[in-house]
Amino acid sequence: MRIESAVTSISWIPSAAVVGSTKLPFQIGAMHYDDPPPDELKDLDLVVGPEGARFSNDLRAWIEVEDGRIAGYGQGGGGQISNTLFRLGGMRVQVEAVAYPEFRPEPLIGEDFVRFTQTAGGRPGMPAPRLVKDAPFIKIQGPTVWTTLALTIYADGSTGHELVGASPFPRHWIYDADGGLAGKSALIDFKTWYRTATLAHSPWRLQEQEVLAAEAETPLDVGGTALAQLGPGSVLGERASLEQGRRTATVRALTSCRVVSYLAADLSPEDLRELATGHHREGQQEQATKEPRS
Repeated sequence: MRIESAVTSISWIPSAAVVGSTKLPFQIGAMHYDDPPPDELKDLDLVVGPEGARFSNDLRAWIEVEDGRIAGYGQGGGGQISNTLFRLGGMRVQVEAVAYPEFRPEPLIGEDFVRFTQTAGGRPGMPAPRLVKDAPFIKIQGPTVWTTLALTIYADGSTGHELVGASPFPRHWIYDADGGLAGKSALIDFKTWYRTATLAHSPWRLQEQEVLAAEAETPLDVGGTALAQLGPGSVLGERASLEQGRRTATVRALTSCRVVSYLAADLSPEDLRELATGHHREGQQEQATKEPRS
């Protein structure tokens, strides 16, 4: 029996994510920020490109199972990095990006599983003069971007995936084998990336950088018990407007973050109910009524 699975990362630049003098080309429209990738990935080629997301890492693998034991395995997929689109004076110029070869260590083989890993990425083709922390302390080439994914396939047909590491910029979204949005990198750090992300400090030189990742949408903290972590782009707080101001969960920031607030009056009750549908936790409303939290 052949069991196949996949995990894919898409990396993109959110609005206002670039800071310092480097943001000037974005401010004048010479370069563009990216629209968020879709919640459901159907065609990778339609998402990654000069006017879309910056790069992707698509890890695909399979195992053969005979009599409950692993008899064979294989790995495929690869990375894709887009050219940089530059607009100036009515001209549209594409600068070719530099893709690095996929880095695939030997799979880890257990009695009932095989774990595959893959690093993909590269660097933008446009020069990026900047100060860096290592000698000679000045770099002309653009910083390195990458993600390292892991995919585990078990003999019983179950699978698991993981964002092992990534460059601190841009943002990385993770999709499962069915194309569903499964997770997001929780931090984005342009300054650190711009000064430290060189080929010498990357998985191609056996230096990985762990990243904090979170599920795409998760429950919160109820009654002092931490249920899960929220990732970037999460929406919360809408239930208080539907339930007379009663708070059913407490949210605590684990890292530096940017929060945008909206007045409930600016949203229709229908919109609020639609948002709340994914957050409702059966059996906890009674507890929240007795012990409201702020």
